[in-house]
Amino acid sequence: MKLASLLDNLEYSCLQGQTSQEVTAVIYDSRKACEGSLFICIRGAAADGHRFVPDVIKRGAKTIVAEEAVPAPPEVTVILVKDSRYAMAWISAAWFGHPASALTTIGITGTKGKTTTTYMIKSILENAGHKVGLIGTIEVIIGEKRIPALNTTPESYLVQEYFRQMADAGCDTVVMEVSSQALMLHRTQGFLFDFGIFTNIEPDHIGPNEHSDFDQYLSCKALLLKQCKIGIVNRDDTHFERICQGHTCTLETYGFHADADLRAEDPRLIQGKGYLGVAYHLKGLLDFPVQIDIPGKFSIYNSLTAIAVCRHFGVSPEDIQSALRQAKVKGRIEMVKVSDDFTLMIDYAHNAMALESLLTTLREYHPHRLVCLFGCGGNRSRLRRYEMGEVSGRLADLSVITSDNPRDEDPLAIIEDIKVGMAKTSGAYIEIPDRKEAIRYVIRNGEPGDIVVLAGKGHEDYQEIKGKKYPMDERVIISEILSE
Repeated sequence: MKLASLLDNLEYSCLQGQTSQEVTAVIYDSRKACEGSLFICIRGAAADGHRFVPDVIKRGAKTIVAEEAVPAPPEVTVILVKDSRYAMAWISAAWFGHPASALTTIGITGTKGKTTTTYMIKSILENAGHKVGLIGTIEVIIGEKRIPALNTTPESYLVQEYFRQMADAGCDTVVMEVSSQALMLHRTQGFLFDFGIFTNIEPDHIGPNEHSDFDQYLSCKALLLKQCKIGIVNRDDTHFERICQGHTCTLETYGFHADADLRAEDPRLIQGKGYLGVAYHLKGLLDFPVQIDIPGKFSIYNSLTAIAVCRHFGVSPEDIQSALRQAKVKGRIEMVKVSDDFTLMIDYAHNAMALESLLTTLREYHPHRLVCLFGCGGNRSRLRRYEMGEVSGRLADLSVITSDNPRDEDPLAIIEDIKVGMAKTSGAYIEIPDRKEAIRYVIRNGEPGDIVVLAGKGHEDYQEIKGKKYPMDERVIISEILSE
């Protein structure tokens, strides 16, 4: 492809060389440089791509895209841009033939609910006959292919590559999670989302290498409403006005608020044998009853979001109702049937905020006992351990403290830290360091009416110890225990 075609949508200066030359590959990892390639200098947290210009030229790169002048021989073209990450997004889109134009693109941002909502939307649209690709925290789904995710939102080059693969595989739609980091670092530039969804916002991802404060976090999230055609926002969020400030899209809302375009009315909790759910009546732009086999008020918000999007696809109420009953997300309040007497579920809650939200929600079902099995990751802040111990001690009737991903730390030392937080409460707890034995304990000792939560691992199917990942899928463990 001609270099000039890759630069079509960018403002740039050509410091030397020609833009008429052919480009054989677009790369941002210096190790992948090859003859005739274009190298984009990215400034990362650990390394600055500008430092590797001599290396990529030795490997045959003939074009450099940089934010500053870099030394290069006369036969190498040097393109100067204001922001190389922004440039990479547009160059990548052009390199893959602007695949977003062949897809209906749905982007979802927010502190909570992104993952579940993406799967709900996928379920509804596929139930109505669409072929939907997905990019999210857990995985990337392209037809029958599933790729484990490394980031919530990949680098812009990978986003465009996945879009290309989806379009080639016959997908007509893509739904993806969009993190605040992705918006800040221009990973979702190079196209305009057809739908941008804002679920909610709470203080999170604030600290070194993330966001300096809540204001910056909110501002980055709100960028999605300037990168979409139709924006769909939670009307109940306390920061609603700030979220929408300066938006450039057609705005729609959902929630319990009287002014919401789609409203949930008459919510009620549902309980069965080993099962929890929620139901409500949808009002506003649509009018029909909804039932979801996932517990909690936040499940109502997630379903409202999905319905708000799928309304634009002309999906029938019957298809929406059917799909929402089937929508399941691995490791997100994932109920696993082990008994008619009590309910057991797996959830990814691995910090105090998520655990408090989960346990508070389950308390509303008035269980005989709320049992919380959890641990904390090694090589992470000890404060998280104190906080999670305190939350579980305060909200659970019984905490079963076990191992999570100890990494390079001693699991028993991590448990001692958790107990520091637990000591601030009057909550009952036991220690069972071996996670399989801990799961065996809660299953064998479940009492009628209990709700048992296995928290922290969620979709993960491994345990990381001393730099090595060992297979450990809680679903497999449960199956083994039941077969015993």
